[in-house]
Amino acid sequence: IDAAADGSLPLDKVAAKIKPDDIHFAPTRLLSLENTHNGKVLPRDYLQEAWAFTRQRNLALHVDGARIFNAVVAYGCELRDIAQYCDSFTICLSKGLGAPVGSLLLGSEAYIRRAVRWRKMVGGGMRQAGILAAAGLYALKNNVQRLQEDHDNAAWMAEQLRAIGADVTRHDTNMLFVRVGEAQAPALGEFMQARGVLINASPVVRLVTHLDVNRQQLSEVVAHWQAFLQR
Repeated sequence: IDAAADGSLPLDKVAAKIKPDDIHFAPTRLLSLENTHNGKVLPRDYLQEAWAFTRQRNLALHVDGARIFNAVVAYGCELRDIAQYCDSFTICLSKGLGAPVGSLLLGSEAYIRRAVRWRKMVGGGMRQAGILAAAGLYALKNNVQRLQEDHDNAAWMAEQLRAIGADVTRHDTNMLFVRVGEAQAPALGEFMQARGVLINASPVVRLVTHLDVNRQQLSEVVAHWQAFLQR
């Protein structure tokens, strides 16, 4: 199902994909959403609608929340305010929160008990992982509210790139997308690399701000981009 412009999955299209009660088909059991999706924060009323939709159709609702704290900061709410509209969700500790590694799976006590058993069965456990957990705890305690700085930096950079003539799209959080075209992409990558900036030079370049990139560094990227456009 293709996502709508706001990042949501249209529920009428989801309904059309639910398998009929027929022994020839595997039963449909789960609706999985992503929040944020390409930097877009799912509308809060949509989260409620999706929750009600899954209750009516006996589906579980999972949220890929790798960047869910970006959504929390953009909403201006608490995590519990949006987590109430899903059965389970994941959080990545190593993206905007800045831990070196780690993700969390959250759900009911019974659900997590089953998940731990499955992790053990498929060999997913780790020994002496306390140092990784400590970094994750630090990230959760110290780096959530500072995500607003990443959002502000992304908005600032989008404005600066537009001012020099770049074709930029920026949504609600810390991602912006710059269209450079098929022909220009390889040259942009080489130009930037020669100046110490590594980017994934595709026809649409995704730029993501985070705690390891400051405004001065973003200014340098903008200056190099302008030099590329004026070469």
